[in-house]
Amino acid sequence: MEFKHQSVLLEETITGLRVKPDGIYVDGTLGGGGHALEVCKLLSAKGRLIGIDQDDAAIMAAGERLGDYQDQVTLIRSNYCNMKAELGKLGISSVDGIILDLGVSSYQLDTAERGFTYREDAPLDMRMDQRGDRTARDIVNTYRENELYRIIRDYGEDKFAKNIAKHIVLAREEHPIETTGELIEVIKRAIPMKIRAVGGHPAKKTFQAIRIELNHELDVLRDSLDDMIDMLNDEGRICIITFHSLEDRIVKTIFRKNENPCTCPSNFPVCVCGKKPKGRIITKKPIVPGEEELARNSRAKSSKLRVFERRLT
Repeated sequence: MEFKHQSVLLEETITGLRVKPDGIYVDGTLGGGGHALEVCKLLSAKGRLIGIDQDDAAIMAAGERLGDYQDQVTLIRSNYCNMKAELGKLGISSVDGIILDLGVSSYQLDTAERGFTYREDAPLDMRMDQRGDRTARDIVNTYRENELYRIIRDYGEDKFAKNIAKHIVLAREEHPIETTGELIEVIKRAIPMKIRAVGGHPAKKTFQAIRIELNHELDVLRDSLDDMIDMLNDEGRICIITFHSLEDRIVKTIFRKNENPCTCPSNFPVCVCGKKPKGRIITKKPIVPGEEELARNSRAKSSKLRVFERRLT
């Protein structure tokens, strides 16, 4: 299947990045290269873009899409949590801008055998990086009931998490749950009919939770964001697009901490902790898609863009 993905908040992200023609930029979630292409269009011959993605299909698709800029582009198959180390291999210690688009690509969702979709029956997979051994099947069939409950409650924010976890454990006692279709049927049995009739797809939140757990998505974001801000040059910017409240909360919290890191009690007349701001939040409120984009791309619905600018002085 051809790698297709419609970049969300594209114009807003490129505007927020404020590209310098001779700068060095990193797209840490390259996908099909939509954001990266717009950055490349603004670079001079001295400018450089490094694209990182753990999905081999994304690397191949972006390589073709960015072919006209091959002298300025370096593509790396890795997780963005390895950004500092990967850039170090290239002799790069600081950059002028970073983009993270944390959404699952349309290609991954629409390619049934990748196991992300709850709209077709396929093997339970959900690996962002297919070099990994563990799949969604392993989580569904080996996690204890309380562990399943925790991830569905915390990562899926599903009020029926306890009952879904219970039904999964009961079902797998008869035989392992192998496919997305089998898991969907189990989830349906755990949710009252009247709720299923009026809400969205009953499996959406559970699938989200399992995907996040499998790929360590929130841990990677939480553990990497400070380092990425530290890698920015003066007035360099990081633009992050999130798609659910858990991601957005992490980004908002870490941006605020970097803008105002002081840990002194509020009644102290002056700061004595010595922690200095690393920059400023550009987007006091997140940027969301307009009506035109939502009409064009329904998958943009929950997206939010936040931008942070590094300040060294």
